[in-house]
Amino acid sequence: MSTAENPNIDFNPEALVTSIKVEIDAPASLVWDILIDMPKYGEWNPFCIECDSTLEMGAPVNMKLKSYITPDEVFDNCEFICAFEPEKMISWELPYSDEWPYPARRDQIIESLGPERCSYYSTDAFLGDNGIHVMRFAGPWVKIAFDDTAHALKARAEALYQKN
Repeated sequence: MSTAENPNIDFNPEALVTSIKVEIDAPASLVWDILIDMPKYGEWNPFCIECDSTLEMGAPVNMKLKSYITPDEVFDNCEFICAFEPEKMISWELPYSDEWPYPARRDQIIESLGPERCSYYSTDAFLGDNGIHVMRFAGPWVKIAFDDTAHALKARAEALYQKN
């Protein structure tokens, strides 16, 4: 169903969080391997400290996320794989439902800058009529969490690449 047919998933550019873009001195393939090795997220990811998925289209992505509002608190989150382009992008979404009318989509994007370099950034689109309200509440801390993740992914990839 397109957004024209379902206003509950309309995109508003003012309800989009974008992380910093980091340049990574490691191949896109290595960064990709880190992103899809979800059982190891706890070793490097300061925001998503546990993650599990089969990575099949539509499969759940079960996460434990660090709260950026209440330090030392962790909360469960489940979203669903909606895009998977090896070495380029992995995305998951929280669909609209009457029980949870806060749809969202997260894209993690890798861009190759040559055989041994790439860049990475992520976005989170808060969708539908409630998207702007979610952005006002959660946007600032999501931005910090995504920036922290980008820096940590860069550090992880460069450390692993230097070992080889």
